Amino acid sequence: MTPTATIRPMRLACCFALVAVQAVFAAESAAPVQPGLPPPSSAKFAEIPATAETLAQLRAGGLVLYLRHGKTDNTKADRVPAVDLNDCSTQRPLTEEGRAMEAQVGEAMRKARIPIGEFRVSPLCRAMESAAAAFPKRAPTVDNNLMYVANLTDAEKAPIIANTRRLLSAPVAPGSNRLLLAHAPNLMDLIGYFPKEGTLVIFRPRDDSAGFDYVASIPPDLWPRLLR
Repeated sequence: MTPTATIRPMRLACCFALVAVQAVFAAESAAPVQPGLPPPSSAKFAEIPATAETLAQLRAGGLVLYLRHGKTDNTKADRVPAVDLNDCSTQRPLTEEGRAMEAQVGEAMRKARIPIGEFRVSPLCRAMESAAAAFPKRAPTVDNNLMYVANLTDAEKAPIIANTRRLLSAPVAPGSNRLLLAHAPNLMDLIGYFPKEGTLVIFRPRDDSAGFDYVASIPPDLWPRLLR
């Protein structure tokens, strides 16, 4: 084989590779960005700790709060695909530490004088038990479309993620806040954020109801400093 015959296939291969890279880049650049979602090229999600100013905003209302359930026993996974919403033994359980964590978060929210109006919770036992521990005098609405998404197919996730986006985007009247108590993977799929257990995540619906903005987060260990 002559040197020319060897070089020609190499040049063709390089050309095909360059075209493929350009096609991928063009597809990513043209991909639509849905309201409330980060762009495909966005950097890793950066958590913003809440401040005293954040508490003042919460007292004024008009925000959406997303609370992750308390600590669970990771040695006992959800019994997929046989999870029964009416049988807590088929689900990853909330621990006593997790129950105490949520009780402390609920008490901190009351001390901070944060008004809660609409209150929705995932149907899984760990979420409903967290709600009962944090807000024993409140009866939340059980929303099946706040279900844990990590074990679901993309088609099964779609209505849950759409519902979460809607609840984060819908207007909230001043003097009240909407509270959602659910799961970390749902926010991970929606905005690339996996909050720690017991973390309260704060969002502000946009004026046009077409999306929302992330405001700040309150991990459980931040409450004592905020309430000083």
